[in-house]
Amino acid sequence: MPYPAGHREQVRRRIVESARRLFNRHGFESVSVDDIMAQAGLTRGGFYSYFESKSDLYAEALGCFFTDPNWKSRWEGVDVDLASAGAGAQIVRAYLSRQHFDDVENSCPMVALPSDVARGDEKVKIAFETVFQAMVTLLDRDVKNRRMPREDTAMAIAALCVGGMVVARSMNDRSLAERLREAATSVALDLGGWTRSGTVSHKRKAS
Repeated sequence: MPYPAGHREQVRRRIVESARRLFNRHGFESVSVDDIMAQAGLTRGGFYSYFESKSDLYAEALGCFFTDPNWKSRWEGVDVDLASAGAGAQIVRAYLSRQHFDDVENSCPMVALPSDVARGDEKVKIAFETVFQAMVTLLDRDVKNRRMPREDTAMAIAALCVGGMVVARSMNDRSLAERLREAATSVALDLGGWTRSGTVSHKRKAS
């Protein structure tokens, strides 16, 4: 009996979603194809009819709100309008938000996987670079600070956002992690020439 229309695409999305969550939680190297398929409720045998390798899957699973239009619904209370005039400040505030900090499985994989990427093959590194460059491109459009080349400023802001969250996630002291995120946000906004008020809402969840 033939599968209904759209079945193959639905299965592919299940595999990608499973991989993204597991990669973010455990790292690229620690997650096997068997783990990914089991989490998706599928058997290993079907994997290679969708992807050539785990690296190919990583390239598709690597995404964030600046590359995935569905990402905006993942972090409650964080709104990003990439078409707005204030998108740069919104990106900074969303990326360094408490919601992003807390939601490990729905993290931008650039936060969870940089050490794995450094050890990865060419496909993995190119996928990482592609997403990072997408973030830089969006920030570049809105940089107001003209003290140095606009793209250089955008790259520095993107690195501060990613690196700030990596370090904050590595801290045991929650209050120190909060201070670090707030400091990184302030410096990134200043680098971009954006006001501290911003346009992204952050409704904190009850502790």
